[in-house]
Parts: sequence; C-alpha cells; structure tokens
Amino acid sequence: MTPAFCATFLLALDILDHRFPKGVVITTSGIQKFYSNGLDYDSAIKTKGFFEDSLYPLWRRLLTYPMPTIALIPGHAFAAGFMTAMMHDYRLMNPHRGYLCLNELDFGAPLKPPMASIFRQKVPNPNTFRTMILESKRYGALEALKEGFLDGLGGVDDVVAFVNELRLVDRASSGVYGLLKGEMWRETVGYSENFSGGEERAEREANEQETRKGVELKRVEEWEAKTKTAMSKL
Repeated sequence: MTPAFCATFLLALDILDHRFPKGVVITTSGIQKFYSNGLDYDSAIKTKGFFEDSLYPLWRRLLTYPMPTIALIPGHAFAAGFMTAMMHDYRLMNPHRGYLCLNELDFGAPLKPPMASIFRQKVPNPNTFRTMILESKRYGALEALKEGFLDGLGGVDDVVAFVNELRLVDRASSGVYGLLKGEMWRETVGYSENFSGGEERAEREANEQETRKGVELKRVEEWEAKTKTAMSKL
C-alpha cells in the first residue's frame, strides 16, 4: 500500500459511487498469494502526510461507503492489508491459502489509533484482540472464521452466492447505508478524521511512558544500592 495505490483505490470507489448504479463493491487481489502485505514501509514513513492524506481517507471511505463492501481475500493479509480488509463490511477468504496477521510487534511499529480501533470494534472476543496484537498470531481461514474476522470461506462463486443470500445488492437503495455505518463505527471514523488528536494523544502517552521509565529505573537503582550495602555487611 503506497500513496499512489491508496489514491487510485479511493478514486475507484468514487467512480463506482457516482457513475454506476448502487450495488455491492468487492475488492480482491490479482496476486493470488496475497490480498495485501500492508504498507510499503519506506513510502509510509518518507512520504509526508501519508497517513492523514492517503491511508486514513481510504479507510474512512470504506467504513462509510454508501453500499455494501466485501473483501475477497485470496491469500495473506498482513498488518495494514489486514486492517484494510477489516474496513469492509464483510470478508470472505480462500480456505486453502494465506494467513491473517497483525505483525507490528515483530518489526517494532506501534499501532496508531485507527489501526487498533477497528479491531477493538469488530473483534467480538477481547482475548482474541489481545492474542492477535501481543502475540502476532497468524490466523488461517478456518480459525479466522471461528474468531469472527471472516463471514465466510471461498472464492468468487462463493462471494456471489453470499451476496444473493443476504440480498446485498438492494441494501443501499434507501440512501442511508453509509450513514448507518458511520454511526456504527463512529470511534474508528473519528480517529481517521481527527488524525492530529490521535497522534497528539499517542505522543503524550509515549512521553509519559518515558517519564515513568525514569521513575521506575530510579527505584531499581535505589533497591540495587540498598541490596549491595546490605550484602556488604554480611
């Protein structure tokens, strides 16, 4: 996921919204091994404003899109790729290939507010939320379905059957579909819009953590000094 990719994805959503009849939007990948491996890290870090100008507007658009959205996951979806899939209304995955994983722990990247928020809102089990973040667990399709990340398994034919079964094509006809989703996912939508507020909070917490570390280290050093003195008297 690069700035150019996010811009093109966002434009495609706009074209479908404003130049075609309402229906169902299905996203997938032409590379069968991956749905998305996440951010192009160099682009994300080196491009000024990437998150607030590229990634978060795309996520907000998906979260509040005025018709049903489905991520058809043919293979791996890691980190921001997994997050992007979660911004869709529904997810179906190839049962024979790929893992879903948040691996930020492995490469030392903190989760920004919208990144954590979407899982906090959509993952039904708090223990699963803990495990996926603090253990970087890789979920195959069957386990991901059990844990509530997915709504079904299969490929294109299965997605079409899923759409027909839930009568999704007509769901946007009343004109309030996007508004309802915006209210449902208000927390994540808010973080994607109020980027600076979330960043300021994260920076403040990081600074407070550094202050606490200094206090904690001082306690340890004082304990070590007292222990050394006590041992020398024995």
